[in-house]
Amino acid sequence: MSGKISPTGVAVAVGTPAERLRTLLVAADSVTLLTSTHRADLTHRHSVGGDGRVRIELPTGSGASRQLACEEDVPVVVEMVDLAPIPMPDRVRGRATLTGWLTVEGLRGRRPDVVAALHLATAELVDGDGTTPVDPQAFASARPDPLASAEAELVRRLGTDASTLDQLTLLVPASLRQRGGRVRLLRIDRTGVVMRVQAPALTEGATATAGPRDVRLAFTRPLYDPDQLGARLDVLLGRPPRRMSPTRR
Repeated sequence: MSGKISPTGVAVAVGTPAERLRTLLVAADSVTLLTSTHRADLTHRHSVGGDGRVRIELPTGSGASRQLACEEDVPVVVEMVDLAPIPMPDRVRGRATLTGWLTVEGLRGRRPDVVAALHLATAELVDGDGTTPVDPQAFASARPDPLASAEAELVRRLGTDASTLDQLTLLVPASLRQRGGRVRLLRIDRTGVVMRVQAPALTEGATATAGPRDVRLAFTRPLYDPDQLGARLDVLLGRPPRRMSPTRR
């Protein structure tokens, strides 16, 4: 896997590669698991422990779980994609590939599922900074962005707040807005909001001269809890303080 996800624009990646990879895994709701003989697309079946160990729950009847029952450990590749929570062109924000081997930890749940631990050998992250290898020890000690588990819902909720989106759009440099492209909310993290300026649709006979641009609107200081997002947005937009929680109340 190679390349660069982010379009032209200012640097928008936050944290070390290990922190960004940890954030991607915490936020992702699905992974693709590849063994020598099986492929499994798993939704809501992986977790990352405080020690950085990735665990995957496999249905007992799946090919991967049967392979684990026959072998002490199974070499695997785990792939995941970070998608913007709301529809837009160029929706992929990042990709990651992990390699290593799975070993069975036990059974869990009513089905039950086979719980397997991933012993990480290599990791690679592709995002706005390009393609970066991540050391397994660095990954294990890294901490995800504090918004990682709540970011998708926060983006979707903020994406329906037309007034706030209009105010955020006005903070995007006028030189970008005046080109006629559409501005969308791409990401929220501990240091700010990232807006994507999509290039305007081409007229017949025109040629593309520029791709989308990503612009970071930085908070005055980082946040450490999702409940602080409302206050950070208020300061950013110069309005009276309020509270924005990742869950509806």
